[in-house]
Amino acid sequence: MSPDTLAPLIPIAAIVAWGAVKIAKIQAQSRAAGAGPDTAGRLQALEQEVGTLRQELVEAQERLDFAERVLAQQHPADRLDPPK
Repeated sequence: MSPDTLAPLIPIAAIVAWGAVKIAKIQAQSRAAGAGPDTAGRLQALEQEVGTLRQELVEAQERLDFAERVLAQQHPADRLDPPK
């Protein structure tokens, strides 16, 4: 894959990573201070948000795959001949 096709996935990967870091921080805090009802609610909300972000990432990957297939079909003459 070329860098141009991976570029749209960078922000999505960053959002997923940010959510994972937030969940890890909350879990570490809950272990240190004891899990309170507020912390459990926040953790559940973050887990749901990460699930949503994962679904969006899957959809973005499917769209990228589709776009790559369409572009590959439109420009077969632009490809280089294999070396002899």
